[in-house]
Amino acid sequence: MTEQTVSNMIEYTDFTKIDVRVGTIIDAKPFPEARHPAFQLWVDFGKILGIKKTSAQVTKHYTLDSLKGRQVAAVINFPPKQIGKFMSEILVLGFPDETGEVVLVSIDQNVPNGGKLF
Repeated sequence: MTEQTVSNMIEYTDFTKIDVRVGTIIDAKPFPEARHPAFQLWVDFGKILGIKKTSAQVTKHYTLDSLKGRQVAAVINFPPKQIGKFMSEILVLGFPDETGEVVLVSIDQNVPNGGKLF
């Protein structure tokens, strides 16, 4: 693996444009139509933001059952993206492991759904 460096520097105001919120996965289903192994996820962001859906290539480290009830961080202000017949509304965040497989960003204490990252 090559050493990674910091990308282009941004201003704090650029960071504030990205709306990262915490939500709880309330449902997870197989997504056999996806080009790469993935699951369909429904994430509850609380009363104001509601439930949003996404597909996530997290099949290496997670099962459908292990995802349900897990709090995740997600970007909620990207435009929706059509993935096959499924409309993805958010981007769940993760980091690559040593082989490039996704490990979800984890929240180490339960926090209210919909909370914004700062």
